[in-house]
Amino acid sequence: MEAERIRSMRRSVTFFDSRRVLVLVVLAGVTLIGGQTLGPPALAKVFMTQDEALKLAFPGQTDIKRQTAYLTEDQASAVEKLSGEKPPSRVITWYVGRGSTAWFDSHVVRTLPETVMVVVTSSGTIERIDILSFSEPEEYLPRPKWFDQLEGHPLNDDLSLRRGLRPITGATLSARAIVTAARRVLALRQILESPPPPTPPQGGKP
Repeated sequence: MEAERIRSMRRSVTFFDSRRVLVLVVLAGVTLIGGQTLGPPALAKVFMTQDEALKLAFPGQTDIKRQTAYLTEDQASAVEKLSGEKPPSRVITWYVGRGSTAWFDSHVVRTLPETVMVVVTSSGTIERIDILSFSEPEEYLPRPKWFDQLEGHPLNDDLSLRRGLRPITGATLSARAIVTAARRVLALRQILESPPPPTPPQGGKP
């Protein structure tokens, strides 16, 4: 029964389905990847909870691990260089499953926040992006078809509305916010999950 419910959610909730009844809640502030909060209370359209999103990211998996890391100054600088954006905090949390990782990113679109989940494959490409909540007017929401171009995308220069991605007429800020979040997540994943540099041999000998 639970598996069938998740399969049904994958069909109807992936990214955004305007047919789904929206739940309206008052948010006291939206948590960023690093634990910061955004802005005053806002009325948000909530499409799924974090637990529901994780079930979409890791269907059938029960051994999901929550990871927390504390960025060094060098790591934070590397993330900014790779993504073009400073990390929201030095404290970063993400979820690890078999074959992929899931990251939640909350950010301001125009003047109000949204929260998205970015799932990244073991090879460092985008597997899926889901919108959990959106506080701006609904007409600024990207449509599901727009997200297709992001799937399979690595962190490179083409992951940009100025290069390889199509913008959205009338929702440019929404598209930009999602692409920025994706770049930030891919950069964090690259820095935090890359193997450490090899230890130099003792005595200066190779």
